[in-house]
Amino acid sequence: MQNAASALAGDEPELQADFPREMVKQLRAIDTYDTYQGWSEARILDPLIMTRQRKREIPIVGDPDEITMARVKAFYNALASQIEKRCGLMAVPVINLTHEGFGRAFITVGKLIVVDKTLRDVHRFGFPSLAKMNEEADMIISKALALIQTHAEVANL
Repeated sequence: MQNAASALAGDEPELQADFPREMVKQLRAIDTYDTYQGWSEARILDPLIMTRQRKREIPIVGDPDEITMARVKAFYNALASQIEKRCGLMAVPVINLTHEGFGRAFITVGKLIVVDKTLRDVHRFGFPSLAKMNEEADMIISKALALIQTHAEVANL
């Protein structure tokens, strides 16, 4: 059962795409207290959807909590996992976040940096919709795969 403030319906076709399924795996992997036990995929991914209403409720300046920082790490872990699955080379996410919600995220393949993202305002991390999350993930993954193909020698080091 979903609450009234839920931004995702359980029957959304985007939930069947590879990336949201990987996000659910990553989020379940960091759930050491089995909080997500019995939860649907839509309920697990729901906090990542930042509707306008939800964004209005979050202050412009603020420190992210541990759960939000874990969601950011799960996002980059899921990206690395999808990159690794598609290219066959190990992809490693490296995330450095300050307690204020600023930092950087890298994904490396061999000696090649295939994703480099500056992180700001992590306390407001999320996507307008599940479709937008899928689009952004697909764009990042396709750019990373193109870099790997272009610089295969460095990626294989």
